[in-house]
Amino acid sequence: MKYWKYYLFALLVIAIDQLSKWAVHTYMQPGMPGEIKLIGDWAKLHYTLNPGMAFGVELPPPYGKIILTLFRLLAVTGIGYYIFRLWKTHAPKGLIWCIAAILGGAIGNLIDSIFYGIVYNNAPFGAPTPWLHGQVIDMLYLDLYEGFLPASWPLVGNMHLSLWPIFNIADSAIFLGVVFILLNQTRFFQHHEEQKAQPNEHRPDAEAAEVV
Repeated sequence: MKYWKYYLFALLVIAIDQLSKWAVHTYMQPGMPGEIKLIGDWAKLHYTLNPGMAFGVELPPPYGKIILTLFRLLAVTGIGYYIFRLWKTHAPKGLIWCIAAILGGAIGNLIDSIFYGIVYNNAPFGAPTPWLHGQVIDMLYLDLYEGFLPASWPLVGNMHLSLWPIFNIADSAIFLGVVFILLNQTRFFQHHEEQKAQPNEHRPDAEAAEVV
């Protein structure tokens, strides 16, 4: 299947992400009333909406969301082309699989931004148009820690810290793709550079020239 298998993998990530968001929207109540415990009190399903980027960061209204959505559209286009370039230059397969996971996650959240204002009617109040103003559905809730750091710790002593990320399948695919690239960057990129820097005498056309 050549390079198409990587795009099919990204499509699989998109399908799982969108199916999970549909199920959460259809069968769960938003917020604490609909919360479902998975592992004790620290891993739950919790239906919430994210109007902006990671950690709920937003660009100024009324056009900040449109700018963010268009940026995401350009980003996924670039990532999609990058996968083809990596395949064409014989990059390590592990690296391409990671980039494909990132592509699938990015498109998954992009779909929310473009269409959910219409499909699920979840555009923020006052949005100039429901198109391009959809809010991302998050549901994976890790309630890791909330409290004050020990006073003996330098710089951050007595600082209040809340570690309770809420994310979705698309975010997970992006995160895992980036983590695996960072953990294997030496193997991935060093091997890729070595392949591109192979001397001409090892190439078939060079060998044919030597015979002549």
